[in-house]
Amino acid sequence: MTRTATKTTAKQPAVAPRAVERSPAAAPRKRAAAATKVAQAPVVADVKAAGKLVRDSFTMPRQDFDLIPALKKRALAFQRPTKKSELLRAGLQALAALDDKRLKAALDALVAIKAGRPKKTG
Repeated sequence: MTRTATKTTAKQPAVAPRAVERSPAAAPRKRAAAATKVAQAPVVADVKAAGKLVRDSFTMPRQDFDLIPALKKRALAFQRPTKKSELLRAGLQALAALDDKRLKAALDALVAIKAGRPKKTG
């Protein structure tokens, strides 16, 4: 980051721009940081291309909910930290790729639950 010339006073000496006195070891770190920024840029563009984000809430059996941390742990095993929303989105994409017969089978395999919020206990 470069600094621009600023108005100086008698009490405050002028600040000289940083000299380009960097060690050779600093160059690889700078390149790695630049590569990280480049790698992150497409993700931001993809979010904008995805359109408006929507928040929702839903109820699911504890058995299904307990699959989320198990899947997050599996993703960490191959160095891919994952958020709950990413798992749900990936699941939706996988379901969307199924043909009608397999989608029906997957839906029929689910345990039926009562719609709405569960009653508070205690």
